[in-house]
Amino acid sequence: MSKKQVVVVYHSGYGHTKVLAEQVHQGALDADTDAVLVAVGEVDEHWDTLAKADAIIFGSPTYMGSVSADFKAFMDKSSKVWAEQGWKDKLAAGFTNSGSMSGDKLNTLIQLSVFAAQQSMLWVSLGIMPGNNSTQGSPDDLNRIGSYLGAMAQSNTDQGADLAPLQSDRETARLLGTRVAEIANKFN
Repeated sequence: MSKKQVVVVYHSGYGHTKVLAEQVHQGALDADTDAVLVAVGEVDEHWDTLAKADAIIFGSPTYMGSVSADFKAFMDKSSKVWAEQGWKDKLAAGFTNSGSMSGDKLNTLIQLSVFAAQQSMLWVSLGIMPGNNSTQGSPDDLNRIGSYLGAMAQSNTDQGADLAPLQSDRETARLLGTRVAEIANKFN
């Protein structure tokens, strides 16, 4: 039996979301899948890869309470796939990053999940209880921002991708990739 294929499609304006995409990708590899990392700027070379994927994980920074313009352009480019229902019943998940702790990241994950629903995909939640929400909590906790719909990260705007987001956010993203891949491995 061949390995399941997971594709991580992302846009990153300043490198922070790319760091998360690499972690999601690594998590999928850790779960014994063939995983492919695709920047939206290179998506035209990967439509066949997306068509063959068992799962697609979407990642975008949150800009002005929404996915980035580059990621939205990818979404719009997928209208032919939508018309043919080419991604129907594939697994989907999402992740996002912004400079603010909230930054309206939930809206971005909702936008990604609605996009997946329009494509007739099956959305996979984060599956990690929230951290950093009690006096015993810490910014080092997994899912420190407390998301359920997907992985959220926060990156200080005056720090480069070498320092931000925090390791806990990176690990949360990695676990999202692992979760999606493990669920893909369960499907025939």
